[in-house]
Amino acid sequence: MQQPQISIETELRKSYLEYSLSVIIGRAIPDARDGLKPVHRRIMFAQYELANNYNRPHKKSARIVGDVIGKYHPHGDSAVYDALVRLAQDFSMRDPLVDGQGNFGSIDGDAPAAMRYTEVRMSRLAQEFLGDLDKNTVDFRPNYDNTLQEPTVMPSKVPNLLLNGSSGIAVGMATNIPPHNLGELCDALQLLLDDPQCSIDDLMEHVKGPDFPTSGYVYAGKGLYDAYHTGRGTVKVRGRMEIEDRKKSAQSIVIREIPYGLNKSSLVEKIAALVNDRKIDGITDLRDESDRRGIRVVIDLKRGTIPEIVINALYKFTPLESSFGINMLAVVDNRPQLLNLKSALTCFVDHRREVVIRRTRYDLEKAEARAHILEGLRVAIDNIDEVVALIRASASPDEARAALMKRFELSELQAKAILEMRLQRLTGLQREELMAEYKDLLQKIEFYRSILENTEVLRGELKREIREIRETFATPRRTEVLREALTDIDIEDLIPDEDVVITLSRRGYMKRTGLENYQQQKRGGKGIAALYTSDDDYVQEFLSTTNHQFLCLFTNKGRMHQLKVHQVPEGSRTAKGVHINNLLPLEDGEWVTTVLALREFAEDKYFLFVTKRGMVKRSSASLYARCRKTGLMAVGLREDDELVVVRPIRNDSHIVLATADGIAIRFSCKDVRPMGRVATGVKGIALRRQDFVVAGVIVKETDQTTEIMSISANGFGKRTSIELYRLQSRGGKGIINFKVTGKTGPVVGAMPVRDDDSLILLTSANKIVRIGLDEVRSKGRATMGVMLVRLDEGAHVVGFDRVDEGGQTGRDLSEDMDEDAVPEGSAPAAQDAPSSAPADRGAGEGGTGEDA
Repeated sequence: MQQPQISIETELRKSYLEYSLSVIIGRAIPDARDGLKPVHRRIMFAQYELANNYNRPHKKSARIVGDVIGKYHPHGDSAVYDALVRLAQDFSMRDPLVDGQGNFGSIDGDAPAAMRYTEVRMSRLAQEFLGDLDKNTVDFRPNYDNTLQEPTVMPSKVPNLLLNGSSGIAVGMATNIPPHNLGELCDALQLLLDDPQCSIDDLMEHVKGPDFPTSGYVYAGKGLYDAYHTGRGTVKVRGRMEIEDRKKSAQSIVIREIPYGLNKSSLVEKIAALVNDRKIDGITDLRDESDRRGIRVVIDLKRGTIPEIVINALYKFTPLESSFGINMLAVVDNRPQLLNLKSALTCFVDHRREVVIRRTRYDLEKAEARAHILEGLRVAIDNIDEVVALIRASASPDEARAALMKRFELSELQAKAILEMRLQRLTGLQREELMAEYKDLLQKIEFYRSILENTEVLRGELKREIREIRETFATPRRTEVLREALTDIDIEDLIPDEDVVITLSRRGYMKRTGLENYQQQKRGGKGIAALYTSDDDYVQEFLSTTNHQFLCLFTNKGRMHQLKVHQVPEGSRTAKGVHINNLLPLEDGEWVTTVLALREFAEDKYFLFVTKRGMVKRSSASLYARCRKTGLMAVGLREDDELVVVRPIRNDSHIVLATADGIAIRFSCKDVRPMGRVATGVKGIALRRQDFVVAGVIVKETDQTTEIMSISANGFGKRTSIELYRLQSRGGKGIINFKVTGKTGPVVGAMPVRDDDSLILLTSANKIVRIGLDEVRSKGRATMGVMLVRLDEGAHVVGFDRVDEGGQTGRDLSEDMDEDAVPEGSAPAAQDAPSSAPADRGAGEGGTGEDA
């Protein structure tokens, strides 16, 4: 007979659908009622049959696995053992269902010992899954070979679907349910029983959010709201870190809690790799000190490193901050269904209601049957003489049973119980016990019937069970729920915008120090130590600014690097600091010559570049906004030239260039047209032989009140009115600015000042002097000024900066570029920028500075 033809497409569709349903229902997706997958249910049932209870000795895991795969779960033993191990891991399960003895793996990803070495038994909580299983509370089905029966679901008293959560990948769908706190779930169940019409928002007043076994933080924003309302959502999970103080003002970050499911060992390796790749700076040591008391990963920080910055970097670059995608898919009535918070709890309540009803019917039948027997025994005891005579007169037990049934109107069961009754039952005590048992049974029967007939009594029984579960097993919440939405932390929000001083030594050691460490002194004072350096090193850069500004670091080769001020490690006043190579990728023979501080790079603002050979260039600040990690070319230079200084500038500004030999030239900014970022520029001053530019000062075109402060290498300085510097054309030879002698030494720098400013001077002997400018007299151009600082032998001034005593220390230079931001009568433009880098090197080339 010819076989009928079958469509391949139809057969494949049918077969794949059957396969997918088998995987969904029978393997990967948990049941909404008991929250268990089939393998977990079979593991628990196998232990139930072996009486492997929490108050009994442990049994070998291999024995449990053997029973499971031999009787109910015909799959690989390793898969079953892996499932058994997970039930025992306190870092995987919020409330473990297996009490394990031996090596069951670790949070570092270590594999558990072989099943022949470990031992298990059910936890006390797991017993509540199996209670009343023998009272016909759930349906049973044949096992895979039809030789045994297994439960289709557990009569669990515990809302395990949400308590321990679940994760699994089926065919075309997946589930990922986070664990929750048992106490909160019980409170929500009580509310649902009291008010079945309550909203999800009402339930969320009790269920605060996931409660992971590894603790940490979970951010209950829109993602959690969506998950509880729709069944899908994503929440952010973070580990918990603490800051500990070490010796010598050093600090450490200690990781105490990590996100759920994260491998601690891989986390430590990830942090180490980030440190090696210099994506996270400021870390000196990393070690794992975790033990059985908990997680403890210690990260030692360099002195001066801001812990909050490192913490934020750890959250950003490592899995210490991760997303948990909630997908509350479960099997409901043999079909996969996406559940919200209320429907998940409702499934459990409906299941418990059915279990209690079936259990009550079972108990009622048993009680009624026993009461029926006791009624017969009571009749026999009341008529014991006649019963004994009737039995003695009967020829056989069957005849006696028939006689008793006929004489006392008893049932066959009652008559049989009378015949089987022992004589000791006739004693007075036994008779009283029999009557007490009968009365107790009558009360139970009445209670069982009330449960089945009265919904309020049934609801009260459900609430009582939930209350007992809460009182017995609920534990405090581990994961802290934060209600605010999680956004990327702005590091500047963690750091106050305080006045600070940025110091850079000649050999490249850089640090950040609070301005309050430097107290004002009288003119001619000896000063205080600024930082500790070696004999052949001294301070080159000194900049007063604030924590939130950008640092633009320009090098002698015309390149620019960019940092935020707070990224510079903090150090004490005498600390050496961190080498600049740890912060910037400088080339051989390259050093930082100028440092500027500003908040934004506006298109209508400009930078003025001044080179050692008298070249000037004006470029838009917006060209320098985006700086690569390797820096960018800021100005084109000739082979024998170097970048001296960079200043912000406006269109209505005048430029004053000062040289080491005491020459200066003043010309209009309009004489220097805007150019591209890599342009070389135009000639600003015609230099005399061996002379070079040491400073570039910016003044407002209409400003006639500003004074130029010029300082020489040997500590002499003077203030000169800007009116004494006549306006010339760009490229001229200039006029005398300072009377340079062997006593004064060459000019090291110049800057605009006003009477209420303070002046901070640094010497090559690493001394700092802070004086008020009202102590310095205003003099003409061709004078040598007065002594500002008494220098140690062989020392000279290497840098200075202006500090506004009105609280404007380190103002935003981008504001100084704005005309409205400069108060009338104050020094405009770059008065907050340092004047020291070219001055220091200029002193050496001028013939008097021996340290250069």
